[in-house]
Amino acid sequence: MQGTVRVVEINLLGPMEVLRHGVALTPSAPKLRTVLSLLAVQASIVVRTDKIIEELWEDNPPASVTTTLQTYIYQLRKLLRLGTPPNMAGAGDTPADAALRTSPYGYALILDPDMLDTMRFERLSDQGRRELEAGDMNAAAETLSHALRLWRGPALVDVGHGPVLRAEGLRLEEMYKNALERRIEADLHLGRHHELLGELTRLAAEQSTHEGFQAKLMLALHRAGRRSEALKIYQRTRSALATELGLDPSSELEQLHRAVLAADESLALPRPRTPVRISRTRPPRQLPPEGTALVGRQPQVSALLAALSARQHHAPPVVVITGPPGSGKSALCKKVGHRANGPYTDAQLYARLVDAHGRPADPRDVLAAFLRALDVPEDRIPATLSERTHLFRTWTADRHVLVTLDDVVRTDQLLPLVPASPDCGVLVTARRQISVPEVTATVEVGPLNAEEGLRLLTNVLGDHRIAQDEATARELVRLCDGLPAALQAAAARLQLRPHWPISKLIKVLRGETMGPRPTGNHDLVLYPSVELSYRLMPPAVQSAFRVLTRLDVSAFTPRRAARLLRISEPQTEALLDELVEFQLMTAEPGDGEPDPLQYRFLPSVRAAGRRLPADERDALLSPVYQTVPATRAALDDGCVGGPAVAKRAPVSS
Repeated sequence: MQGTVRVVEINLLGPMEVLRHGVALTPSAPKLRTVLSLLAVQASIVVRTDKIIEELWEDNPPASVTTTLQTYIYQLRKLLRLGTPPNMAGAGDTPADAALRTSPYGYALILDPDMLDTMRFERLSDQGRRELEAGDMNAAAETLSHALRLWRGPALVDVGHGPVLRAEGLRLEEMYKNALERRIEADLHLGRHHELLGELTRLAAEQSTHEGFQAKLMLALHRAGRRSEALKIYQRTRSALATELGLDPSSELEQLHRAVLAADESLALPRPRTPVRISRTRPPRQLPPEGTALVGRQPQVSALLAALSARQHHAPPVVVITGPPGSGKSALCKKVGHRANGPYTDAQLYARLVDAHGRPADPRDVLAAFLRALDVPEDRIPATLSERTHLFRTWTADRHVLVTLDDVVRTDQLLPLVPASPDCGVLVTARRQISVPEVTATVEVGPLNAEEGLRLLTNVLGDHRIAQDEATARELVRLCDGLPAALQAAAARLQLRPHWPISKLIKVLRGETMGPRPTGNHDLVLYPSVELSYRLMPPAVQSAFRVLTRLDVSAFTPRRAARLLRISEPQTEALLDELVEFQLMTAEPGDGEPDPLQYRFLPSVRAAGRRLPADERDALLSPVYQTVPATRAALDDGCVGGPAVAKRAPVSS
């Protein structure tokens, strides 16, 4: 890639070659070459010590095998000056370094994908395959030629082979043949049959039973007006297959033979396929309007813009916004998307990853919508998810596209929608925490502080109304937990009732007025968001959420929550951690051993949880659903704050 400076290069497609800043540092010792090759072909993955030993000595390791292996690792560190794991998230002009990491079970060689020629080859051959499938023959021929030029001889030719490297060598050789066949196919589509005759004649002679090369030579000879020679190639191949393998030609080769005999028009040079291009006159701009002005989010806006502009040299930045329900993730995402749209001149795509019924959207359907927006004709949109992903990445490979994904609930929704080019960007809001290598930055959005919440109310209701009773307005901010969505809903209600003092709304929300009484913040629009996250959780996590939110307790330690839930402490901690992942709880340091962590609900989330219908199985899970004395005993013994803060919450809403 342009702008990338490779500090370390390891080349295995031919004789081993190791360079640091362009200076050759190739190990001469055979065992060192084997260890380095094994770690390189499994780059960034911990290779277990026993696997390295098997690769070096198979069933006959020396008595001092552990010490010997540690010596080899030390020599590699010293020779290549491999230190601690590098920071791979810098800009494209930042030199990328390698590192050799030790784990309790083995070793991992941390490499940027561009440092290893096998990785560059795989990336280019995969890109070329996608271009070929999309009908862009010129691009496919150029990309695949680039990939094949990385080969300087047989893979791992001067490296001692154990079982892993032997299999890797075979895999790479097969990939080479596949890439070569595809490049020849692209050249044949481009009418380069005369130029291919010499290369195909050599390949067919070297691999007399490789029917793919024989068929392509026959086709090239036929198009060059040399039909008799094409028919001789078929007879030679038929004889070789029978003599060496005892096989008849495949049906595809026999069909080609009959077509040559009949001078079938289907063998003529196909009309060139014009690849689909993104419309330059009307690039899609799908981002929704920004909405109202944001309050108190400037640090997050700056962090998100910086993360989107941090150029990666191998993939686009993928920036995720997380936060509890009602924290304003979507509003922030739209704001940043509009602020960042300048560099993304080819398209700004948007999708919400839950449908109108709150079900996770299928990325296959999202890709179809994206491809239509990019002017791909309906009959050219493939049927399967993988094919649509390949086509989408093909058309974004040299584009500047911003993809904004709101309300992602699973990683398998996100990954197919990530474009190919590092000049693209992906901005995501997530209903649960996401941790995959593709994510380059995560920005957390929390509640507003008291002053920011007051400013939001002032922006909607005006200075005069807030100044009439600022103390009560601050109480409203506290009651709404500083969550922008709840505050916006509260302000909207007060706008509709200009005769209400703010204290009236507070009484309504607390249920202190006569008539129908909303529970907690249900009417402040948090319940639908909490309920959606709840429906996406596993049943055991749902049950724990229902039980724990019915307690007038904001924080739990795993030990104490385990007593309430009547399950083991490890099981309880796993459930609490899942609630944190779904952003319905937060984890914070506890009082130390034996309670290093405590888990806390926002009051608004707890209030929304209480509106969920109880399940009869909950009574088996927790004494909260039993008699008052039993509940009191469990609470006194099990909750943060003890009897002074633990109260029995009503079971029904």
